[in-house]
Amino acid sequence: QVQLVESGGGLVRAGGSLRLSCTASGLTFRDYAMGWFRLAPGKEREFVASVSWSGGVTHYADFVKGRATISRDNAKNTVYLQMDSLKPDDAAVYYCAARSGPSNYFNVGDWGIWGQGTQVTVSA
Repeated sequence: QVQLVESGGGLVRAGGSLRLSCTASGLTFRDYAMGWFRLAPGKEREFVASVSWSGGVTHYADFVKGRATISRDNAKNTVYLQMDSLKPDDAAVYYCAARSGPSNYFNVGDWGIWGQGTQVTVSA
């Protein structure tokens, strides 16, 4: 069965860093673009970053550009999101997602496989 499992969330102080990981199973990882989305209280789930199957193409939401790096290791079936200079507004549940095809899709409905999420809390 297809499964995406996120890890690496937690409590961090504003200005700090976190590295989120998402490990996939039950699918041919290199056949999928991978993405990160987040859901904050009172808001809709939103795109954060995505990476192509090869890792060569990345996309970022404007609110994380310059502060986040998405990468993947196809040998480990894992995608990462390094987030630096965290702000209280970054607090959310972060979800890993997979889609067959290009990575330049930014709507929730364009991604068919989802993990359960990992909580990121940022204290002021």
